[in-house]
Amino acid sequence: MRSFWKYGFPPIYGLLVYLTIRVLLDTVTGMRWWHRNWQINTLDIVTTILFSYAFLYVFRRMLRWLDKKWPATDFSSKRIRRELLFLILLDLIFQNAVLIPYAANTDDGLQLWDVADINTVPLLYSLILYGIVRSNTFLKAHIASRIQLEKITNDQLQTELKFLKAQYHPHFLFNALNTIYFQMDEDTAAAKKSVEKFSELLRYQLYDQNATVPVSQEIHYLKNFIQLAQTRSSEKLQLQTHFDDHLDGQQVYPLLFLPLVENAFKYVGGDYHLEISVAVQDNRIEVQVDNSIPTDIPAVNVTGEARKGIGLENLKRRLELLYPGKHTFTTAKTPESFTAALTLQYR
Repeated sequence: MRSFWKYGFPPIYGLLVYLTIRVLLDTVTGMRWWHRNWQINTLDIVTTILFSYAFLYVFRRMLRWLDKKWPATDFSSKRIRRELLFLILLDLIFQNAVLIPYAANTDDGLQLWDVADINTVPLLYSLILYGIVRSNTFLKAHIASRIQLEKITNDQLQTELKFLKAQYHPHFLFNALNTIYFQMDEDTAAAKKSVEKFSELLRYQLYDQNATVPVSQEIHYLKNFIQLAQTRSSEKLQLQTHFDDHLDGQQVYPLLFLPLVENAFKYVGGDYHLEISVAVQDNRIEVQVDNSIPTDIPAVNVTGEARKGIGLENLKRRLELLYPGKHTFTTAKTPESFTAALTLQYR
């Protein structure tokens, strides 16, 4: 394609310029160019083609020089005006240095309409060519700029996701180790089982958390966490869990259900009722966690807005990054209970 624009296009461009000028001149003078001596016509065509080769070579060099002068992302009207000025000057120099003297020495000499046509027709074609070439150049530069911007934005989002995940890990480690610490004095066998559960949970977290996993793995992780959390809970705890049997290979991002369950275990009180439900409906996964709360607990603490660590606000931000427009997350509080509901569209 580059060879065509360099060697094949100039003759076509030259013929267009020549034929257009001839049609205009014949219309004004009444001459018929095919009645002219074929040798003169051939000389006219060859001269115009050679003119096109020279002009298009300088035209390409001019564009490369202008590209070095201004950045590719500069699409300002100021740049366009300056480039058009350079193009017009280039046209006028070439036309008056080559075509005007040539026309003055052929046929009946140089006439006023010769000057008008020779200075107008090539300029119009060069402006059209400039528009096509520059539109393609600026479009490529715009696409490249958009791709670079999206890459930078994606890198920033990945960095933010890693930061949010890093906030969660210390909180999880502290709670798990604290549980095992108290078990060591009371029940060594139970402490060993907790260590096994803890190691399995930790192993799961070492995988790439920016890639999706089958929801069955996430449910397995959640069950292990619930078993570990139960060891620290009050004997009054009334736990009910429901995991839909149809939850299997659906792909989800990991560690999104856990904050709801962790928040419920932390703030459960009152009659110590806690219910966890994960179900699938159509192409949505629906998670709901209900827990009773002490009547005197501040609402800001229940919703997680004042908590350090991941909290529910952290979860909201992860959902915005991972499921933009494909999730709903709501919380509701009554004097006796707190409910968190999450819906994910996995397809």
